[in-house]
Amino acid sequence: MAQQRKRNPNGAGTITKRKDGRYQAAVYVMQPDGSRARKFAYGKTWTECDTKRRELLDKADQGIPVPTRSAKLADWLPYWLEHVVRPRRKLSTFDKYEAHVRLYLVPMIGTKRLESLGVADVRRFLTRLEKQTTAATAKESHRVLRSALSAACREELLTRNVASLVEPSRVTARELSPWTLDETLTFLGAARKDPLYAAFVLAVTMGLRRGEIVGLRWSDVDLENRVLYVRQQTQRRRGELYSDGPKGRRSRAIPLPAMCVAPLRWHRMRQAAAKRKAGEKWQDSAYVFTTGTGRPVEPRNVYQSFTRVANSAGLRVIRLHDARHGCATLLVAAGVPPRVVMEILGHSQISITMDVYTHVVQDTQREAISHMDRMLKRRPDRG
Repeated sequence: MAQQRKRNPNGAGTITKRKDGRYQAAVYVMQPDGSRARKFAYGKTWTECDTKRRELLDKADQGIPVPTRSAKLADWLPYWLEHVVRPRRKLSTFDKYEAHVRLYLVPMIGTKRLESLGVADVRRFLTRLEKQTTAATAKESHRVLRSALSAACREELLTRNVASLVEPSRVTARELSPWTLDETLTFLGAARKDPLYAAFVLAVTMGLRRGEIVGLRWSDVDLENRVLYVRQQTQRRRGELYSDGPKGRRSRAIPLPAMCVAPLRWHRMRQAAAKRKAGEKWQDSAYVFTTGTGRPVEPRNVYQSFTRVANSAGLRVIRLHDARHGCATLLVAAGVPPRVVMEILGHSQISITMDVYTHVVQDTQREAISHMDRMLKRRPDRG
């Protein structure tokens, strides 16, 4: 009696016996560019071939691309951005990754196929990019490529991540030069009449980032118990203001210094007066820092006001972000342990805090040595 041919349901692929005695499975699978194509798998027995067919179907059901041949980086990177990065990362991160893919990775190394990409290819790419741009740009592109290839490994398109075998470009650390205590006090004195005075106090005393200041809501501020909650940040992306979780998606509760309470109370009274004046034009956004009609302030306007006040006080202009370093300087000089400084500033890694900590310790050591010089010079002459 002839053996009955085994059939699979529609859409489940086919298995046929070849002239060489092997079995061949054919299944339609998704490609990295979103299209569909037939993928073939082979086995010595029908059962072995059927197992491979089922594996291909499982990947197709999960939306995992299975290229019929090794995909080019120019095909994989856009898929990775759209299906891996966009659903899981912040919009700001997506935009940064997309820029590196569009400007550098695809034009300079996009023709390479995933499986044929080697360590030497990645190293040549980084060297060339660093010559054309900067070491920082090359280092960031290396990070983007390494992340994209890691995703390809997880989806079994690659067996190893060659980008992880290449050392990133070395970037010269930016020299920290925050304001001294006297400069900070001069700035706060000059900013007292500015509408954003409370924002500047928070930046200096608590090290809040600009996006965290703009994204602060009154529900995040507990003036009675003197606690401030950092739960979100507001940024402008693609021409629109949007709110997202704090950097590193780490919310934090920080004790509110006493000197912040009065400026925030004063600011709330000013905002209430602005609301009465605006009348129906007021848009109740619940944000702490708003425009005259209740809209959240623009992040760039916070920095512009910060710069204007610094100039009016005759101070050297620094970045608003450097106020975070100034906060770290004051905390460390007060003897606060690095781990506590890390939690206050919301650093994702203790190494970031230690970079600031080491800088401050060096200044403290220099001051201690100068004290020693003065003490030794006071020794009276014996005669």
